[in-house]
Amino acid sequence: MPEKHESEKNKIVSRRSFLKNTGMVTGGVVGGAVLGGLLGNPFKTETPQGDPEKKTDFHEQTPVDYSETRQFFKRKEDFDVLSMATERIFPEDEHGPGAIGLGVPYFIDKQLAGPWGINADDYMKRPFLTPELNQLPQVPLNRADIFILGVRMLNEVSKTDYGDAFYNLEEERQIEILQAFESGEVKMNKVSSAFFFGLLRQSTLEGAYSDPMYGGNKNMEGWKMKEFPGAQMSYTNVVEEEEFLLIDPVSLKGHH
Repeated sequence: MPEKHESEKNKIVSRRSFLKNTGMVTGGVVGGAVLGGLLGNPFKTETPQGDPEKKTDFHEQTPVDYSETRQFFKRKEDFDVLSMATERIFPEDEHGPGAIGLGVPYFIDKQLAGPWGINADDYMKRPFLTPELNQLPQVPLNRADIFILGVRMLNEVSKTDYGDAFYNLEEERQIEILQAFESGEVKMNKVSSAFFFGLLRQSTLEGAYSDPMYGGNKNMEGWKMKEFPGAQMSYTNVVEEEEFLLIDPVSLKGHH
């Protein structure tokens, strides 16, 4: 009887400890780290080899690179058209990667998903001015609208003239279509094709050379091709050097 009484007592203490710890996480932040610290990690399992001493923690798997995920373009076909258009503007060559390799399409996608895409800082009320000197014309569409119309028109022209999607055409055909947009030959609704092409070209170059924290210039390859040092904190250690020094570039992320 004493042994049974002692066993029941241990069960009660164990149950109370569990309820106590559970209450601590219920009233606070519930997460894998908290639960793991209080109750142990329930997600550790044996490896397929059956080694009882070797555990696999599924919380320690290789992190996913979410920088290459679409935030604005819902249709993959639209994004594929954009990707090939940027690659024709900034192609890969012997000097380094092109727009796709630099992550430019994802840079543009992120910009369109944010305030820049909806012209949050621009005056968008009528009447709209016609272009004077080097000023761009004002249009009733925001940049997100213009990009959607533009990439779909690129694909429409491609299918009409060559019977296939823009991203499937040969490079020469793709360039021909882009040149037609650049010259304003293609008719678009509420905005000229030349305006769209100018916006596309500008965004492509910005994605190739902006700081990688914004989604483009992957691995700072754009800067490396230009021998640009990036966001250096200081040049005091080399400012008096007489010869040109090639400095490894640093991103803004490198200072965090």
